[in-house]
Amino acid sequence: MVEFTLPKNSRVTEGKTFKAEGGGNIKNFKVYRYDPDSGDNPRVDTYEVDLDKCGPMVLDALIKIKNEIDPTLAFRRSCREGVCGSCAFNIDGTNTLACTKSIDEISGDVKVYPLPHMPVVKDLVPDLNVPYAQYRSIEPWLQADTLPPTAERLQSPEEREKLDGLWECILCFCCQTSCPSYWWNGDRYLGPAVLLQAYRWIADSRDEATGKRLDNLDDPFRLFRCHTIMNCTNTCPKNLNPGKAIAEIKKALVQRR
Repeated sequence: MVEFTLPKNSRVTEGKTFKAEGGGNIKNFKVYRYDPDSGDNPRVDTYEVDLDKCGPMVLDALIKIKNEIDPTLAFRRSCREGVCGSCAFNIDGTNTLACTKSIDEISGDVKVYPLPHMPVVKDLVPDLNVPYAQYRSIEPWLQADTLPPTAERLQSPEEREKLDGLWECILCFCCQTSCPSYWWNGDRYLGPAVLLQAYRWIADSRDEATGKRLDNLDDPFRLFRCHTIMNCTNTCPKNLNPGKAIAEIKKALVQRR
């Protein structure tokens, strides 16, 4: 289940259909379109794409649509390697990365929408100002007052291992926008992506600001709006577990009392 933030007094309408030239291995891509400057309702346009002349991933099809069919389509993309997180969309009902989502995995029409809950700048481009501001609020950098014993702050292999499953987060916000608690309290609840990043620094043996970080999170809304629904873990394209990271923060707060 997903929830989309639509312009006030609007409804999604059936849009244009762009036919493919000739025959071939045709698949329909139904893509959400919205231009706030036009004053029109959001719509879903249908693009026929010949898969024999297209790459294997959903992002390949979107790039083909933009380059060869409809240059007005707007979306973010960059690395095409599942590293930057730019091409995070709701595809076939699930938040994921278009560059790592194979077209063959989807039966029937491919439905592509922007990340749910977030205001839409245009088409598939969500406004991420709020989650990035929340990310800044956790001060995601190493904080230590003591001088390092050597040129570096060293860790044992066991200490470094505690960061696995945390540092790999690419801030695509697939988990953030799949969380019902974030849909309802996104202005106050930090959300799974930001909380996982917060725990990354709490778990780092080199960081000396654990007390301050926990004080910052000890709030009924910033942390405890998490109800362990686990949508975040189920949808993460990097197979991380934000739900576990949130549980570890709660555990750390209990242990220090």
